[in-house]
Amino acid sequence: MNRKKFIKDTALTAALVALPGRELFAGISNTQEKVRLTMIGVGLRGQNHLDLIMRRNDVELVAICDIDERMLSISKSIIDRSGNKMPQIFSGDPYAWKKMLALKNIDGIIISTPWEWHKEMIIGSIEAGIKYIGTEVMLGITLQDHWDVVKSAEQYNAHVMMLENVCYRRDVMAALNMVRQGLFGELVHLQGGYQHDLREVKFNNGIEAYGHGCEFGDKGWSEARWRTHHSVYRNGDLYPTHGIGPIAHYININRGNRFVNISSFSSKARGLHDYIVKKCGPTHPNAKINFKLGDIVTTSIGCANGETILLQHDTNLPRPYSLGFRVQGTDGLWMDVARGVYIEGKSKPHQWDNSKLWFDKYDHPLWKRWSNETAGAGHGGMDFFVIHALVESIKRKTDTPMDVYDAAAWSAITPLSEISIEKGNETIEFPDFTGGKWMYRKPVFSLSDEF
Repeated sequence: MNRKKFIKDTALTAALVALPGRELFAGISNTQEKVRLTMIGVGLRGQNHLDLIMRRNDVELVAICDIDERMLSISKSIIDRSGNKMPQIFSGDPYAWKKMLALKNIDGIIISTPWEWHKEMIIGSIEAGIKYIGTEVMLGITLQDHWDVVKSAEQYNAHVMMLENVCYRRDVMAALNMVRQGLFGELVHLQGGYQHDLREVKFNNGIEAYGHGCEFGDKGWSEARWRTHHSVYRNGDLYPTHGIGPIAHYININRGNRFVNISSFSSKARGLHDYIVKKCGPTHPNAKINFKLGDIVTTSIGCANGETILLQHDTNLPRPYSLGFRVQGTDGLWMDVARGVYIEGKSKPHQWDNSKLWFDKYDHPLWKRWSNETAGAGHGGMDFFVIHALVESIKRKTDTPMDVYDAAAWSAITPLSEISIEKGNETIEFPDFTGGKWMYRKPVFSLSDEF
């Protein structure tokens, strides 16, 4: 789903909250106590989570924190229209979130802030005694950041769940169902990535969230205020989790399998400069910037069980959206760009089947059960599932279906890819964040229709 449509959907869901007689969603566990949540970051992404929280009558939103008064104003309107009690508001300075963490009896927190804040906010939440942390991608910036979060979660027995929504995309989950039923045979090779034209995300006019200008940083707004800096100073796969999250579930990473090595290559950087020149002219001050991020970053990963993975990060050039999934085994494959599935012995030889025919047949039980509740949720409904999984895990006092080891392994691809590129595309060892536990852990993600 493109970001302009996301804005429209956000406005639509906010309007839906206000409709009289609209039923709230109560969840599925038996506890009558409401989950007490807080939020750091209620920008456009955080507002998507906020809307889903406002739909549930098993959650009490205790407090929210943001330093952008415009985003706070929009969020307050969403809460007002929902009919829910206004939470406590923390704002005023970049560390207002620390004051919020002093609140007592908080069950969980959702973090939707710029990447560079995540490590500090996750560890701060853990040390404040919060046992369940739902964080947007990424987990941290440096490789050490990832180790620090893992060690903190282990020390305090806390649950850190990355809110990677693509793991719940309907076709992705249907493919997972097919993998688990053996339709593709033994998996051999997988591909994915983040192939999404973000030029109008990285630049705007400081007023509108997407496009209409070539500003970023202090002169930009929303993601352009912080995200574009990473393209100026960093060169690597800056956003691997949309692709690698589903792939990790297909081949049981951290649960009987693990990543063992990684190498990355980066193309030249032309796209962002060309965009500025075409949009705002060669004399615009930002046309002088040398962007470090290569337009196409290609990463290869080897796995303990012999599978190979190819990831591509492609956000600076004109292109339609695609995550480029390919799931290939000894009996067939799915390629999302081709919208095709081929199963040997069931498909016509050397001809693609329309993937919809297979995915309708093998629709995952989660989507069969909860499709009505996903209506109006962001990104085609898949956002419903990450919030649902977090809340239900808190209510049951159980592990989250995606844990800190998953978050670390997926997110660490970014600093590892940077290291590989810096070393001349060297193949480097992939750290084992589980400390060997991957050999004994069992798959847990979406094994039923509950969450």
